[in-house]
Amino acid sequence: MATEQAFKLLALQEGISNGKAKEMIDKGLVFVEDKQVKIARAQISTETYFRIEEPPRATTIFEDEDIIAINKPAQVDSYDIQDKLEGVELLHRLDRETSGVLLLGKNREFIEKAIKAFKNRQVKKEYVAWIEGILVESVEIDDPILTIKEGKAFSKIDPIRGKKAYTKVTPDEVQGKKSKVRVEITTGRTHQIRVHLAFIGHPIVGDEQYGSKTKTKHLLLHCAKMSLLGYTFEAPEPKGIAKYK
Repeated sequence: MATEQAFKLLALQEGISNGKAKEMIDKGLVFVEDKQVKIARAQISTETYFRIEEPPRATTIFEDEDIIAINKPAQVDSYDIQDKLEGVELLHRLDRETSGVLLLGKNREFIEKAIKAFKNRQVKKEYVAWIEGILVESVEIDDPILTIKEGKAFSKIDPIRGKKAYTKVTPDEVQGKKSKVRVEITTGRTHQIRVHLAFIGHPIVGDEQYGSKTKTKHLLLHCAKMSLLGYTFEAPEPKGIAKYK
């Protein structure tokens, strides 16, 4: 059976450059039937037919002269949203696979105030997630997190070198051997929620990087609500978060 690298086959099928094809695979937009293609250079049958699944468009929750709040879909990079909007700057970021409230500042004075609020932990962040296993009681996690940024960022618990991190997890509902939880954080370490949930034995569903064994299109984590400097913004849960299967 003849084979070729996945990104090259995709480029031929879609009539796009090899670089664009590789980018689409890396962004998690390419499927063969219901299976996501995750390795752009993987050898695959030349008879393979790819399916492209574009993410939903980002929508505006609120905008005034100081701030714009966006409902970011999963599989969209925070910086891509910033680049498409003129004269704005990200006040924080969400992982590519995380959906929900994303905030951008529109003038330097407000941006500086917002940065200070984040630094001083004066921002309230509330997430919802589906996790592996059954959680029946609330739990608070304050184990320090160390992030290694060589290549793909990876974080881990490190009592010696880690930075302070606080996460509160509250159970909401159970479906089979999965639990839906509400998560509050006062710090914003890289992959904080993902690392803390994995640390207590309940990785986020679909988060293979931190131990989930469940195959999904993206990890099931959504920033549902964020409050800062007198503003409060909410993003409705996408279908995959609102109800697990």
